[in-house]
Amino acid sequence: MEAGAINLRRRALLRGEPSAPPPLRPPWAIGEARFTQACTRCDACVEACPERLLVRGSGGFPEAVFAHRACTFCGDCLRACPRGALHRPAPAAANAWLHTVAFGTACLSMHGVVCRVCGEVCEPRAIGFRLQTGGRAQPGLEPDRCTGCGACIAACPAGAVTVHHDSAEDAS
Repeated sequence: MEAGAINLRRRALLRGEPSAPPPLRPPWAIGEARFTQACTRCDACVEACPERLLVRGSGGFPEAVFAHRACTFCGDCLRACPRGALHRPAPAAANAWLHTVAFGTACLSMHGVVCRVCGEVCEPRAIGFRLQTGGRAQPGLEPDRCTGCGACIAACPAGAVTVHHDSAEDAS
């Protein structure tokens, strides 16, 4: 593990978050260890993002925050990065992030409230709903269709859609 990644994990440990996953990085970020080594924390990607999805995060490294915004995959952050911490593989991967979307227990649909907002804003139609006993609908994700744009996260009125780090990403 590279020194930058070790320092961020040490900082998380001191904050009482020993198993805290790395934050969500900009789209097309290389693996976390290599990213923290290559990123100069210059904020070029943060400044280039027209959606204002990217913010200066822990340790000064850029993070993607989907609370109010989604990624349009415009590539401005990628072009702005001077050191190669962001790299789009050829051919371009459908999903710029190796993360998994999860639906939490606060999901209104799971509580019998008719809500399909996350599915409605999902342009690639990666989110569907399956009727469960009791008339409740269970949201589900088709991972092969998900682009990782975050529109479902920003749109959820209950804050029930979250993204979880894929540990396989560290190997890249």
